[in-house]
Amino acid sequence: MCSDKIVIQMDHVSKKFGNTTAVREVSLQITQGSVTAILGPNGAGKTTTINMILGLTSPSSGKIHILGMPPGHQQVLQRIGVMMQDVSVMDLLTVREIIRMVQSYYVAPMETAALEKLTGLAPVDLNRRAEKLSGGQKRSLNFALAMAGNPDILFFDEPTVGLDAESRRTFWSHIRAFAQQGKTVVFTTHYLQEADTAADRIILFNEGSIVADGTPEHIKNGMTRRTLSFTYPPPPEDRDFTFSKTSETDTSPTPPWIQELSGVDQVTYHQNRCILHTQNTDALIRQIILRQLPVQDIRIEAGQLDDAYASMLNNVREEQ
Repeated sequence: MCSDKIVIQMDHVSKKFGNTTAVREVSLQITQGSVTAILGPNGAGKTTTINMILGLTSPSSGKIHILGMPPGHQQVLQRIGVMMQDVSVMDLLTVREIIRMVQSYYVAPMETAALEKLTGLAPVDLNRRAEKLSGGQKRSLNFALAMAGNPDILFFDEPTVGLDAESRRTFWSHIRAFAQQGKTVVFTTHYLQEADTAADRIILFNEGSIVADGTPEHIKNGMTRRTLSFTYPPPPEDRDFTFSKTSETDTSPTPPWIQELSGVDQVTYHQNRCILHTQNTDALIRQIILRQLPVQDIRIEAGQLDDAYASMLNNVREEQ
């Protein structure tokens, strides 16, 4: 559930550390109920940006408002939840004791039973001392603690590092449910597949600036090519014809009817399939059908987010 209400706003924000500019003139708005992934290579400025939004560091210039107030405002702190990448727990306290202690910091905390359920721990484990938990269990506990204040906005830094596949699925199912309740989620991750499937918006940072901003589909469509592939029978005069190449970058003799197709950027072959790289698979398949070309087993594949990510970085390097 995404509304038009702006809950995070940055206007021409920059951050310098000495002679180094970590964030350059960044402006963005994040609306209520959205799930936003912030991606970028190490040193791109994403962590500095998150820290400024949280009030952990101040911008060198520009303005930031969260829920209409400056970062670090007491009312803001009561309405946000944060889980950083580094996992830490309080020694000598049980899981249940830590949950109740963190709850006490908030005016309207989430109910204890709901928080205990979010840890994913069995009832008997809630009475264990927190330092005895595994790494994945500690991260799940930190997630529950981030939810202790029943926050309106959630910030996660690499939230699923150290979690097994089942725990990851459970985590993202919780995130989708919270977004449906109107909560806003902002997270960083190096797992591009997670950003692709979980986020409804992706912001790509590079060298302190936003270089792409949009839905996962928008970014993939704008930065990657689609492919249309098929097999086809050998020509009548060459019944012994077979593709001799298996590498996606290798080429094989291309029939004239393939060369005559418009909108094809590249032709490659892989495991007896002819692969046509194009920006418009819809137009290409119409040509194939109208010409009644002798193709079989047609497959259309869209570019993946990791392809778009690599393309973005390559384009930025070429422009520099």
